[in-house]
Amino acid sequence: MLDLSPDRLTLEPIEIASRDEIDALQLCRLKWSLAHAYHNVPHVNAAFKAAGVHPDDLKQLSDIARFPFTTKADLRANYPYGMFAVPREKVVRLHASSGTTGKATVVGYTAKDIDTWAHLMARSLRACGTRPGDVVHLSYGYGLFTGGLGFHYGAEKLGCTVVPVSGGMTHRQVNLIEDFGATTIGSTPSYMLSILDEYRAQGRDPRTCPLRVGVFGGEPWTTAMRAEIETAFDMHALDCYGLSEVIGPGVAIECVETKDGLTLWEDHFLAEIIDPETGAVLPDGEYGELVLTSLTKEALPIIRYRTRDLTRLLPGTARSMRRLERMRGRSDDMIILRGVNVFPSQIEEQVLAHPGLAPHFQIELRRDGRLDSMRVLVEAVAAMEAAELARLSAGLHKRIRQVWGINVEVTAGLPGSVPRSEGKAVRIVDHRPKI
Repeated sequence: MLDLSPDRLTLEPIEIASRDEIDALQLCRLKWSLAHAYHNVPHVNAAFKAAGVHPDDLKQLSDIARFPFTTKADLRANYPYGMFAVPREKVVRLHASSGTTGKATVVGYTAKDIDTWAHLMARSLRACGTRPGDVVHLSYGYGLFTGGLGFHYGAEKLGCTVVPVSGGMTHRQVNLIEDFGATTIGSTPSYMLSILDEYRAQGRDPRTCPLRVGVFGGEPWTTAMRAEIETAFDMHALDCYGLSEVIGPGVAIECVETKDGLTLWEDHFLAEIIDPETGAVLPDGEYGELVLTSLTKEALPIIRYRTRDLTRLLPGTARSMRRLERMRGRSDDMIILRGVNVFPSQIEEQVLAHPGLAPHFQIELRRDGRLDSMRVLVEAVAAMEAAELARLSAGLHKRIRQVWGINVEVTAGLPGSVPRSEGKAVRIVDHRPKI
């Protein structure tokens, strides 16, 4: 793979600032963000008063622990505009969640917010090795989902040629990558595997394709999946983190020269790690739930937002700003089976490590009587007889039992038997009765 490390002289000064400089900037901006939310968002005003705190109580960064959390339920309860800190007329863009698990969460952006977002995504793409003039192929979904437009505006701000394909029509995606000479691609990691399958189905060698950089986000993925993509395409595969409630993609990014975790853009976001059960703030280096506070957002300032993403904070390497370790999963995606905690990413690790299995899987949860059961659907890399499929099933079953001490049903099928998704992969299908 090409060396895409940036010239240090091309970095923004804040990217290589001292820790003291970063902390001072964060404190100044945090005071503004707290006051902005307190004086303009009735929910925040009431929450601060109920907790007995005022923005003036913040004297140092650690004082943020005195302020109340914001949750997805708060955004839903104030649907659609109740969390906005500016008049609706000042909001130039709306994004929203799908609302499939409840009322949608709505996020608004002022013109300045959009410019900030584009700037952060341009910075993120540059950190991944994308350069002005590159052709950027975007397979993220457009519309109310923040992925497509977030990457789009960032790539344009960086000075790239954008191909706004969105998801679907995978056969056409491969043709466009080749015809337009795309050097960077943005998609969910699971959809990149679908593109890989299509390359092979067309008889093309993915290692000869023009892609040099892949920027993937929207779902947890493992180092094994990174290795699969990088080996297949001879490209750099980088992790991108963001969430619509905070801004969208561009909150944190992996840097191509180190690939050792997600550099958090701390000039715009303050991060904490908390114990997901008690809410207590944990020191850097300990695993817990990521909590984020926006420092510069105008339309929707977000204070101590509980992301439900599990990770830890680490010192900076490629940049001065601290890093987030690759997400281990989500606290609300955790499966508890017979007293054992299991995340989909852990199942994925075993699937990818098992010879003969393709990197596609789906977990089905059922309730047999009073007990929960799990079935893992996987598929072989090539067509084979039923006896060989049974051998693959038994092998993965054994691996999972050895690692976690639990019995799960494993069903290995022929290539293409696991349902595909054009966006985020549907990793868990829960057939258990709702309580």
